[in-house]
Amino acid sequence: MDPSSLDVAFWLTCGAILVLLILSAFFSGSETALTAASRGKLRTAADKGSSGAVHALNITEDSERLIGSVLLGNNVVNILATSLATATLTRVFGESGVAVATLVMTLLVLIFAEVLPKTFAITNSEKVASLVARPIALVVLVFSPVVSAIQVLVRLLLRAVGVRTDPGANVLAVREEIAGALSLGQSEGVVEKEDRDRILGALDLSERTVEEIMLHRSNIEMIDAALPATDILRAVLDSPHTRLPLYREEQENIVGILHAKDLLRAMNRLMADGAVEAAELATFDIMSVAMKPYFIPETTTLDDQMREFLKRHTHFALVVDEYGALRGLITLEDILEEIVGEISDEFDEAQEEPMARTEDGAYLVDGGMSIRDINRRQDWQLPEEEANTIAGLVIHEAQLIPEEGQVFSFHGFRFEVVSKEENRIALLKLRPLDELSASGWEVR
Repeated sequence: MDPSSLDVAFWLTCGAILVLLILSAFFSGSETALTAASRGKLRTAADKGSSGAVHALNITEDSERLIGSVLLGNNVVNILATSLATATLTRVFGESGVAVATLVMTLLVLIFAEVLPKTFAITNSEKVASLVARPIALVVLVFSPVVSAIQVLVRLLLRAVGVRTDPGANVLAVREEIAGALSLGQSEGVVEKEDRDRILGALDLSERTVEEIMLHRSNIEMIDAALPATDILRAVLDSPHTRLPLYREEQENIVGILHAKDLLRAMNRLMADGAVEAAELATFDIMSVAMKPYFIPETTTLDDQMREFLKRHTHFALVVDEYGALRGLITLEDILEEIVGEISDEFDEAQEEPMARTEDGAYLVDGGMSIRDINRRQDWQLPEEEANTIAGLVIHEAQLIPEEGQVFSFHGFRFEVVSKEENRIALLKLRPLDELSASGWEVR
């Protein structure tokens, strides 16, 4: 073989290997950038007019096809580059050329086609993703038939060993991704706990129902519509609430909702002549100023109910069960409090703190306090699926109505029933079991 032609062939092959390494670096960096880029930041850039961000958002919609195409391209160029290097170095070094090619290509691929491009891509993920989106879209289009065939083959092989895959499953669970990012940010001191709770509270509205936060019917302040107008007026003025349900004969029979401002307007009209006569009050019909009651099912989600409140321009609804029986009431303020925390004004009655720390390190908790509020307040993980209140959780786990002084241990906590009101657990004493063990207490 002519040495000059050998030299030309050698350098042409080296040039081809260099091009293949550049392509390998492109595929590696593109994969890292497109998978690591924040879709939120890409959406912001797209809204500002970045066409590259738009292409990046579109191409990452089908992440399985994207990753399959990039991996296919990356493996093809890596294998081809290694084959060319082996063939070339074998001619130069003989049988030892295989070992030399393996060592050289491993170093070149590792440094210049993997670590370097991926480090750069993850440092500038959104910018790189916007730049590579168009050429990668072409790669996906070209390799689409092969990738589809590979996907079918992989699913068949997995099914053969009993593993089922869901082709329509969303790879990125948005809610979990946000929750994880917020928890990580809080642990690193970047996100305040209150900010985390507000954002997660807003995200949870679509997963929670009005039954979980409604005011129970036993605590609803109502007015008998048959009372004299003077008694109704006195009850409205004495109440801290501006909207009060009206009932007839029995509290289950709600006939209207009385707004304090509507009643005062009516009283003002009666005073048009300078005084309110007894006869005028005797003939005054309270239902003439009452609003029609608004009933909702207890299974309505908080997100849907908030939208309905805004749509109907009302803030007050009565909650009923599947049989139409009154369960409680809910207001727009109740829903907002799930996001921003307790909202109090100058007319709200002062209430005792529902959860307080004792000298021995335990917690005294009102039995009616919701498990969700306890978890948010203490960053605990008590289960919320079986009961809404901490007293309900104790009853569910104990499978009985406990007596005062009884102690239970479950879900990593020690629960002691401190006091009861009839069959209701009024006060509980909680303490994490790990704290008890550390302090040398015997866990029962």
